[in-house]
Amino acid sequence: MNISDYVEKVGSDTEHLFGDDFYDKLDGVCTALDNVEARLYVDQRCLFYRLPMLESGTLGTKGNTQVVVPHLTENYGATRDPPEKSIPVCTLKNFPNQIQHTLQWARDYFEGEFKQSAEDVNSYLASPNFAETLAKEQNTKLDTVKSLRRTLVAERPTRFEDCVVWARLKFEELFKNQISQLLHNFPEDQVTSTGTKFWSGSKRCPKPLAFDLYSKCEDAGMRNHFDFIVAAANLRASMFGIKGRNDEEYFRDVLNNVIVPDFVPKAGVKIASNESEAKEEAEVTNRGGEMDVDTECEEILNELPKQSELAGFQLTPVDFDKDIDEHMLFVTACSNLRALNYSIPTEDTHRSRAIAGRIIPAIATTTALVTGLICLELYKITGTSQKELQLDALKNGFVNLAIPFMTLSEPTAPAKTKAILEGKEWNWTAWDSLDFNMGDITLQEFLDIFEQKYRLDVSMLSYNVSILFSFFANRKKVEERKKMKMSEVVTSVSKKQLPPNQLFIILEVIANDLDTDEEVEL
Repeated sequence: MNISDYVEKVGSDTEHLFGDDFYDKLDGVCTALDNVEARLYVDQRCLFYRLPMLESGTLGTKGNTQVVVPHLTENYGATRDPPEKSIPVCTLKNFPNQIQHTLQWARDYFEGEFKQSAEDVNSYLASPNFAETLAKEQNTKLDTVKSLRRTLVAERPTRFEDCVVWARLKFEELFKNQISQLLHNFPEDQVTSTGTKFWSGSKRCPKPLAFDLYSKCEDAGMRNHFDFIVAAANLRASMFGIKGRNDEEYFRDVLNNVIVPDFVPKAGVKIASNESEAKEEAEVTNRGGEMDVDTECEEILNELPKQSELAGFQLTPVDFDKDIDEHMLFVTACSNLRALNYSIPTEDTHRSRAIAGRIIPAIATTTALVTGLICLELYKITGTSQKELQLDALKNGFVNLAIPFMTLSEPTAPAKTKAILEGKEWNWTAWDSLDFNMGDITLQEFLDIFEQKYRLDVSMLSYNVSILFSFFANRKKVEERKKMKMSEVVTSVSKKQLPPNQLFIILEVIANDLDTDEEVEL
């Protein structure tokens, strides 16, 4: 047995390692993945390269196995589980009552503050026609330009001290001012139209937090106030390419000199008290005030520095990763501070990581059983070279040791679509494609194959976002390209060299039937 080990993530960003030449040497794939996104990516690779895939997973006492065989079974991504029930927006924003709610709120805040805002800035700097692009996003454009103004003008740091000050003011805004505004709108003694207390049942009456550098919560034993400042300041610094630091003495000195404005309640602020009110509010916002929104967006865009003034400037978006301690420190501290606002028991980083990542501890007996089941399917695939593998020989499994329950079922065959190919009926599936294994032929030869073999007139041919050939293109350029090899056409038009490990070129074709002149789906 020869084993080659890699300490690399398998994904679109590592296709220079795991490309055509890597998958071309494989006979099959046995996965051990921990999230659906990764499973779907590997499934697409196996679908493209027509490789068997053995997929399995465990969730506490539950386990499942799925065997995927080219042309015989459907691929993993052909069916999806229904989406999980989401937490109502008004619960997340104003009325949390569980640590799961505060953790989701902290995750969402992380995404918006450290990833989305940086991506918006980079999009603004890279797009000369940003205003036109923004006009297509009527529901979100005002929030986008306000975020741009905060990031590029009002709150743009030039040194790490600015990041610490920003973090301290964010603490005040999130855990004191917003809560004070909520209590201003809905006082603690407020009653509803039916005479019941507003703050009752699942609605916990919050209390604003006063910043205390040395505060330590009893449940989790964490210094949430200090941890929030440290993590937020360092994440902000990494966005702007500023070197961070963690020494407490430095933070203490900077924080002692931060001037925090007093809270003043805002008049006319409407806060939805339930999900139906939140939906109504969103509909009213979407229907009305478009002229005001457009005017305000234009005014803010005029305040922003021009792209030419920020030539070479770019922010680094921070993708949340539950396995990075700095990311989890921020999410945990942020969640715990929110929990303290609402008198919800706090959790430490380890437990928060498990909740945020929806991690259920693995059980050795479940893992052993699932391993055994998937190995049985492996034997069937590798041990049937002398005879054709049949669908009824394969089994998908589901077990739950807590009941106990175990069931085995035949995999589902791939869905078929009827088509006419070369004058004959063709029932194609997701595993099928038109493959031209003729080497690096010219564009003219490629077009001739469609015309002579499939009776199709190619009207447009593209590679990724590059149009290689079209009926409306400059005739002189088209004639020049027809004489070139396909690899040369791709590199010439896309202005990019093909990776050395790329063995195939994937093309998208629009063509018309030569007999009927009707467009054909390919």
